Amino acid sequence: MERIQVHLLGNSITSNSADAHSLYEKSSFGEKLGDKIQYSSVETLYLVEKKKTVVYTGSSNKILSEKELAEKFEKLDKKFSNKYVVFKDLRDRGYVVKTALKFGADFRVYEKGVRPGRDRKDTKHEHAKWVCFVDHESGKLTWHDFSAKNRVAHSTKKNLLLAIVDEENSVTYYEVNWIRT
Repeated sequence: MERIQVHLLGNSITSNSADAHSLYEKSSFGEKLGDKIQYSSVETLYLVEKKKTVVYTGSSNKILSEKELAEKFEKLDKKFSNKYVVFKDLRDRGYVVKTALKFGADFRVYEKGVRPGRDRKDTKHEHAKWVCFVDHESGKLTWHDFSAKNRVAHSTKKNLLLAIVDEENSVTYYEVNWIRT
């Protein structure tokens, strides 16, 4: 497979190539948006790093390097580098990771081998097991914040996954789930 040509216009990152659709079906990268596949910023940088995609910007069709992409995404989201470290770690471990903006979280994380629940006709498609919040070890989490994150996880019927990135870009995960007594 040749590198997938991806286009960055404003904040939209898309491709309409057959290879993009194939990668979506095979590995759950991106989301279908009409006849295109739309990528999140972390997916885009990950695929560039793995030599799966090449990103063209705007009408100039300039190819963006990994460094240029990372800098651009960091300007748009001050937590981008920590999110990327977590995304990469989870993807490298075989999990499917999707954005969770509508839940007010950073990511939805699916068990290994599970396809995100897009097509209800296929029983292999499931819901995410975890809703993930990313923070740096220097961040402070109040009991109020912790409680709010728990409520999000509980209301979405997912376990809470806290991903803490340290100074060496290692990630420690804390899973919180409900126990019925």
